[in-house]
Amino acid sequence: MKIGYGYDAHRLKKGRKCILCGVEIPCDFGPDGHSDADVALHALMDALLGATALGDIGGLFPDSDQRWRGAGSIGLLKEVYSIVRERGYKLGNADITIVLESPRLSPYIGQMRANIADALGTGIENISVKATTEEKMGFTGDGTGISSTAAVLLDKRQKT
Repeated sequence: MKIGYGYDAHRLKKGRKCILCGVEIPCDFGPDGHSDADVALHALMDALLGATALGDIGGLFPDSDQRWRGAGSIGLLKEVYSIVRERGYKLGNADITIVLESPRLSPYIGQMRANIADALGTGIENISVKATTEEKMGFTGDGTGISSTAAVLLDKRQKT
């Protein structure tokens, strides 16, 4: 078994789409970045790569490469998980926390979990997504940023 941890943060920008775990959240701002800037999936990908000691998403999908401009993070997650699977591992479970002052994310958590489970070919019971605030403290609390953490457990597949 291997454990991985990931973290990502982005500034929030007016006029950007707010896409989290592949769900477009209706609001007038979103994370600013080279791809769709889905901080939750970026943290999850870094956790998967970290568990297998394969670096981070910046190494696989650098922002200096125009192929990744505006890229959807669900597709990138599938690519990362394919690499993890090639190394002989499968997901045990994933636990993600999104830190954002507003809007409230609870109405979207179910779809977020389903999107991730589908992308990783696992059951929704293996995917946890939580949202919290920082009580108006720091860059997430003052509304200028968003962050996310993720932890994963990977199991080595048994040869049959």
